Amino acid sequence: METLRHVEDAILAARAADGDERAFAVLVRRHSGYLVGFATRLLGSRADADDCVQEALIVAWRQLPDLREPARVRAWMSTIVARKATDRLRSRRPVTPIEDAEPEARGPGPDESAVASSQMEMLRRVLDDLPSAQRAVWLLREVSGYEYDEIARELGVSQTAVRGRLARARATIYERMAEWR
Repeated sequence: METLRHVEDAILAARAADGDERAFAVLVRRHSGYLVGFATRLLGSRADADDCVQEALIVAWRQLPDLREPARVRAWMSTIVARKATDRLRSRRPVTPIEDAEPEARGPGPDESAVASSQMEMLRRVLDDLPSAQRAVWLLREVSGYEYDEIARELGVSQTAVRGRLARARATIYERMAEWR
């Protein structure tokens, strides 16, 4: 694997698509930290993020032959992680708290927590409804903290396209969230 460590993503992805497990292992090693961080921000839990990334990497391995742009393998894997995280968020069931003992109040009260939870659920719904190009740009900028030039490189588009997609995504999110209030 030492010989593959400095090979470009595009070549590794192409080799992995042809069944080269070592090339895929290098890709996983190279991008897993980012993918886990990305999933953790989406899910709010490192344990859930680890599971989500594991599931996403299994999907990525199986779907690598379908990857059209091997140079964008990181963005492609990020999209799979985002989908898996969304599925995981949708499948979460509300937990009924045990009310035997009343814990000491720390932080926001039940009302504030309920509002925040409702807002997060509404944001998830709005994000699910966004076109995938806008959602990807918004997540990379607002969740992952990418700069415009990094997003442009990651997605293979111009910075102007990134700014336009981000503006449309923000406007849609603002409009939809304002309707909720």
